[in-house]
Amino acid sequence: MKEGIKINHKTLRNISMRVVPGHFVTSHSHINYYFDMTTMKIRQSEAQAVASAIAQQYSYSTIVDTIVCMDGCEVIGAYLAEALQNAGIMSMNSHKTIYVVTPEINAQNQLIFRDNIRSAIENKHVLLLLASATTGKTISSSLECIQYYGGQLAGISAIFSAVSEVAGHEVHSIFQAKDVPEYSTYVSHECPMCRNAQKIDALVNSYGYSEL
Repeated sequence: MKEGIKINHKTLRNISMRVVPGHFVTSHSHINYYFDMTTMKIRQSEAQAVASAIAQQYSYSTIVDTIVCMDGCEVIGAYLAEALQNAGIMSMNSHKTIYVVTPEINAQNQLIFRDNIRSAIENKHVLLLLASATTGKTISSSLECIQYYGGQLAGISAIFSAVSEVAGHEVHSIFQAKDVPEYSTYVSHECPMCRNAQKIDALVNSYGYSEL
């Protein structure tokens, strides 16, 4: 894996993000920076710090019954549930605790919740948690899934997001595109790196980075 650049958060000193310059292909676009959030998702201390920062973006009047985790954010999701409850965020669940769940991707590449998980979505106030959002398509498909299973959106949060809004809903994020001024995303047929015959460095998705 290529060397990365460490970007520190402007106000949250214990949170930083590693970005790797190059030519990368996602399922929806081509990008010139890969955002490596591995340690944020698997290190206890970093996951807890990220969760605390996300929790601060919601007011005490927000109701959160369930956190739907995408991109391998389950550890962050568990700490976020704790941070939200410590901050006084209400849950309408009978056990007065927040559910943390992840949808399954079926053979048709659709997001689904099995019958044993549906009760955590149906008629619940759902917070969507992602590692990154480049085009907003993953958010859109996640919102469709939550709506299909009868959930009510309570908020959208990401560690990094290049979009500020999807389908009329604000996307809360710790890092934005402005934190990486040279960051760009392109649809595949309009990618200038491809036109310049720049080699693709890796395929990237929510699971990580695979060099070609």
